[in-house]
Amino acid sequence: MAASVCTRPGPPLVSASSFPCPSSSSAERTRASNVSLTQFGSGFEFSTSVSECMSARSLSLGGTSRNSFLGSSHSLRQGVRCKSLRKDRISVIAEAKAMTRPLRIMIAGAPASGKGTQCEMIVEKYGLTHISAGDLLRAEVAAGSDNGKLAKEYMTKGLLVPSEIVVKMVIDRLSQPDAQENGWLLDGYPRSAEQAQALEDAGIRPDLFILLEVEDEILIGRVVNRRMDPVTGKIYHLLYAPPENEEIAARLTQRFDDTEEKARVRLVTHYANVEAVLGFYKDVTQHVDGNRPKVEVFADIDKLLLELQQKESEEGPSNKLDSIPAPSNQDAWRGIPTKLNTTPHSREIREYFYKDVCRAAKKAVEDNITKLKITLLIPELNPEMDVYRIGTLLELIRELAFSFADDGKRVRVCVQGSMGQGIFAGIPLQLAGVRQMLERMDWGDDVKGTFINIGAVGGAEVKPEDDMFILMAPQNAVGNCIIDDLKAMVEAAGDRPVIIINPKLKDLPGSGGNMQIQGREKRMEFAASFFQCYHFRLLYTSGSVYPILGALRMAYPGPYEVFKRVDLERAKEEYVLLDTFEEEPTRSEIGDAYYGRPRKDKNAALEGVWGFLSRVLG
Repeated sequence: MAASVCTRPGPPLVSASSFPCPSSSSAERTRASNVSLTQFGSGFEFSTSVSECMSARSLSLGGTSRNSFLGSSHSLRQGVRCKSLRKDRISVIAEAKAMTRPLRIMIAGAPASGKGTQCEMIVEKYGLTHISAGDLLRAEVAAGSDNGKLAKEYMTKGLLVPSEIVVKMVIDRLSQPDAQENGWLLDGYPRSAEQAQALEDAGIRPDLFILLEVEDEILIGRVVNRRMDPVTGKIYHLLYAPPENEEIAARLTQRFDDTEEKARVRLVTHYANVEAVLGFYKDVTQHVDGNRPKVEVFADIDKLLLELQQKESEEGPSNKLDSIPAPSNQDAWRGIPTKLNTTPHSREIREYFYKDVCRAAKKAVEDNITKLKITLLIPELNPEMDVYRIGTLLELIRELAFSFADDGKRVRVCVQGSMGQGIFAGIPLQLAGVRQMLERMDWGDDVKGTFINIGAVGGAEVKPEDDMFILMAPQNAVGNCIIDDLKAMVEAAGDRPVIIINPKLKDLPGSGGNMQIQGREKRMEFAASFFQCYHFRLLYTSGSVYPILGALRMAYPGPYEVFKRVDLERAKEEYVLLDTFEEEPTRSEIGDAYYGRPRKDKNAALEGVWGFLSRVLG
């Protein structure tokens, strides 16, 4: 039975420049964007505006699922536990990378052969990057890329997209960092001798070509009896996996092409495609009987992949260089992008951060961490500087939600609602109207309502069908505290992940200063209980947003990294890594790294007047 999958559309209709700047003065925006935290020495500060409060190959160890959501929300509250976990993950991943290179797999199968289900199970255990040519083509067209524009010209005329355009899309996709690092699973491609030859010419060849085989009559029986629940997106089969009750049965729908006549036409096309490409991959082809329960089919595939990994491990790491070069901009950036003070940022820069955030968040969820915090403060993602920047934050939310929805997870994207009644109803200025924007964004007709749902922050918003929750910039307003609603939501979610992005959870004063006093300690304890899985912020000079001095970055499970911005000739720049820290560095530690001073011993006794007072008051 084919698995339910999330087919994601291209970039959202809401863009970084879709919203007007507020009427606030430049001075007011500058004050809002600079909160002094870090003194490098004379006159240097660390910008923290919104945040007080975004892959190495994943491994299957002891049969644990990479997408498991089980785990205690209290298991990582102590810093010692977090530090140990991070070190263990770095060690394990480094060891695995040294032992074997990423797998490269192709899989083919007729419609209803169960290929979609097997792809999900392979990706779940081995963490390969799943690439479908059909999904890739639609995404490129929607994104308006160079390849997508070429393809759209043919599609609007009702013509087939030439193979050379699709081949270029596939090759470009295989060159991306996630496919290079994690390995790849090419689904149903190549489909012709021409496409296979083009991949061969580019030096792209699989370690294994899996061919699922199922008898025609069984395939047709699977197709004509296949139904989908439009509410949940779940796939049923009237004979083998019927709906649980009459209510569900009554609302099931059938695809327009799930008829016997059209199924037979698709089978003829499938056999022609397979016959054309098998000659290229005879030496690596394995036939798998797909006329069995999905678990038994996967057991055979799993055995083949494990044997392949074992062979790679015994032969040692490959000395042959990858035939697909990494994107040149990654080399030029030397770790992080440049020109970060120029806004609006290019799509290339924004996508770098989106991918960086998604990799870190998914790794943390894989490790069963359920209360996560993402802090990403580049000028383009700081709504306190200009309200229009909320568009880029929405785009980040969308990419993060899809990174989980692509794995079949049902994600509820939330923004806080009204915090009062009557004339007192309202939310922070930066979030005004955001709910409507989320509702109107291009999520895809088959995705929204199934894999993606929109909600508000609060315990009542948690539904049984939700797998996880992404909360957009939860923040307190003057006289109102979002923490109570946030806490209720976390408790209702239980062991399901809750990810907060760019939160601002410091108390703001209300009438009589009550918010600053009553229950403040418990509120701050809860706010600090979220595990930081991604952190990026820029370092500025005092009283200005330029020049950028450097950056602080952490992407789970890696360490905190302090970078220094260095000007090069011809108006170029780079970010140079100065030092790394297992825990978030203090103000003085960042200053010492920036100026090249030796790291101080945290346990050393204080000197001077402060040292004397600390010993006296002891």
